[in-house]
Amino acid sequence: MRYLFLIIACFCSVATFSQADRQFIRSGNRYYRQQNFAKAEAEYRKAVSVNGENAQALYNLGCALMMQQKDSMAVEQYQKAGSLEKSKMRKAKVFHNIGVVCQNHRIYADAIKAYEESLRNNPDDNETRYNLALCKRLQKQQKNQQNQGGGQSKEKDKGQDKQNKKEKDQKQESKQNEQKKQMSKDNAEQLLNAAMQDEKNTQQRLNKAMQQPRSRKLEKNW
Repeated sequence: MRYLFLIIACFCSVATFSQADRQFIRSGNRYYRQQNFAKAEAEYRKAVSVNGENAQALYNLGCALMMQQKDSMAVEQYQKAGSLEKSKMRKAKVFHNIGVVCQNHRIYADAIKAYEESLRNNPDDNETRYNLALCKRLQKQQKNQQNQGGGQSKEKDKGQDKQNKKEKDQKQESKQNEQKKQMSKDNAEQLLNAAMQDEKNTQQRLNKAMQQPRSRKLEKNW
């Protein structure tokens, strides 16, 4: 059985940000724990609007979006958080989740890159290491299937070409046979016409000969 480890717990520490950021993040965290992800998203967006470089708010917003299956929007927020986050542990979680989204959509090349970046920031994360190994295996299987599909497609095309050629040859042969039959018929008609013409000519010559006067020369007796 394959397992896919997902880190979606929001960051709860807010001590390093302004009072407004803390209020919105804390409110969003309450809604998140209640699994009211739409309201959590709204609160995290308020925190981001106050401070667009608040990596914690961006990461938490990504988690809330991901829980609502808004994956492309979640990755966008994760990427922003990853570029701003200073803590290696938090940065590792950001890229881990990017890897999970990509893996869920079978975009294995991007998933592998994200997991590798996560491990560079936290080499001891066994869950990320497992996901990375699984993703590499799935990518290999995907490539094999694509290659097999391409080969089958080529064989199918070859078979279709062969069938088309066979049908073309059969049509050509049938056409030639029809031409031969027509030629034989024409030849027979020509021979018959020629014979009839010869007979007609012969008959005309006989009639003409019968109409000419005969000579009455007597042969002598012995």
